[in-house]
Amino acid sequence: MKSLIKVAVIALVLVAFVSCKKDSRPNYQFMPNMYESVGYETYSESDAFKNGKEGQLPVEGTIPRGHTPFDIDNTTEGYELAKATLANKLDSTQVDFTRGKELYDIYCGICHGNKGDGQGNLVKREKILGIPSYDDVGRAITEGSVYHVIYYGKNAMGSYANQLNEEERWQVVAYVMKLKADLEK
Repeated sequence: MKSLIKVAVIALVLVAFVSCKKDSRPNYQFMPNMYESVGYETYSESDAFKNGKEGQLPVEGTIPRGHTPFDIDNTTEGYELAKATLANKLDSTQVDFTRGKELYDIYCGICHGNKGDGQGNLVKREKILGIPSYDDVGRAITEGSVYHVIYYGKNAMGSYANQLNEEERWQVVAYVMKLKADLEK
């Protein structure tokens, strides 16, 4: 009799567990917001967005934070103007050759070489050809020409305006001019 009661209790417990499981409804979710987040339409139909298809464009004439516009054009005439008129905006107390060297080694040294002689690793491996030395008489680089080239790029060299802010570009310019002076000795 006792074994019959045990079997009945076990059967009752199994029936209770099976009857609670129902595949047609989901189980209880403890924190439903973590599973089903509230959906927001990125470009909703409102006055702030045109036809719900694109974000707002900045107002004409505005300047993004942290950006200083460069008023010299990316043309040959602009390059010549920068070469003739543009000077380093950092005074001698603000120039940090250690920081300039770090930035130069990161962005410039791979092609231009650590000494500015045009013998970087990519040149030595013949991945890039024709990088002249900073002391090349035909180039006659100036602070303005170096800054213009860093900002816009020239020939096969691309722009570094997105990688270096204005102060960092001037630090690199100061270091390049130091390398040029060292090569001319």
